[in-house]
Amino acid sequence: MCVAAPGKVIEIKDNTAVIDYNGNKVNANKGIVDVKVGDWTLVHAGLIIQVISDDEAQNMIDIFNELGDLS
Repeated sequence: MCVAAPGKVIEIKDNTAVIDYNGNKVNANKGIVDVKVGDWTLVHAGLIIQVISDDEAQNMIDIFNELGDLS
């Protein structure tokens, strides 16, 4: 099973977006997903698969933080 964590688009150049995961920046291919700077996204295998709302991103971050507290 794969779990995609929410990351925020901070830069776009051509078909590549820079995604910020709490300070860790990675490149992701935009593929056919229409994204803009400031969007929250889910990335799998280096490809943006979905744009999500701010609320959904925050809910996921909260859940991941709670799971981290359990270990």
